[in-house]
Amino acid sequence: MMTNNSKYFTSVPSMIEKIKTYGRMIKFSHTIFALPFVLSAVVLAFRDYSPGLADIVWIIVAAVSARSSAMGFNRIADVGFDRENPRTMNREIPSGQLSMASAIGFVILSSAVFVLCAAMLSKLCFYLSIPVLGVLFGYSYTKRFTRWCHLYLGFAISLAPMGAWIAATGTFSWGILCLSLALMTYIAGFDIIYSCQDAAFDQGQKLFSLPSKIGIQNALNLSSVLHAVSFVFFLLVYSIFDMQAVFLITVCVIGFLFVVEHKLVNPHDLKNINIAFFHVNSVISVLLFVGILADELVRRWMV
Repeated sequence: MMTNNSKYFTSVPSMIEKIKTYGRMIKFSHTIFALPFVLSAVVLAFRDYSPGLADIVWIIVAAVSARSSAMGFNRIADVGFDRENPRTMNREIPSGQLSMASAIGFVILSSAVFVLCAAMLSKLCFYLSIPVLGVLFGYSYTKRFTRWCHLYLGFAISLAPMGAWIAATGTFSWGILCLSLALMTYIAGFDIIYSCQDAAFDQGQKLFSLPSKIGIQNALNLSSVLHAVSFVFFLLVYSIFDMQAVFLITVCVIGFLFVVEHKLVNPHDLKNINIAFFHVNSVISVLLFVGILADELVRRWMV
């Protein structure tokens, strides 16, 4: 006869596996692309403001929950296409690992957590939280009617550092706008690279993406331009915030990594896309935060 304790210990591994499945559905590891930009905005806010530890926690949870709800919504909206695409047919919803009802429940819960975090930060953040969710959810449909869906994705994610700054300071900043634009062009550029894998599928399904509409080579060229623009915005952040040499060196290394990323991807052989997408971009994001944090520590030490 199974006791209550044995039932509990039997259910724990099942719960852990369920959590892992939700994590895979939303590609939780990809949070590393935008979260360092959020943390960078918080670090810069400490120059003139003093957000409390609770505020920082709410900002981090808000960023993670917003992204989680957006990714979950995207998986729900795209489930029909995912079932047809050999690259995505084994994703959690089309493969039956998660039911549609479970995915919808996850999105509702993540959205509620985001709105709660915003409300805990300020009334302004609360009022902005619903339209922000609308922008995030809207991305899932852009590929159906515009080739500029990559820029829309970049714009949606670029709201994160600006939102973090507003949450921490209650003000607007041109410097953080430059950081947001750097994130926008950075995200749009590597999303174009990633979408090259589905160029043929998108053409067959009459979906809009730059690789399917203008060809992989032209799309990669545009991606290079976007990353060059991103590099310029990083330099503007350096100038506007009067950063030290540490951040300038960091920006130069990021520029080098942009070059490496584009050297890895051959329009005639896309086998290195995952290396460029996951590894190089993860390094760029983390390096940015480390560079800004180190630069601020050096600046305070020199004062």
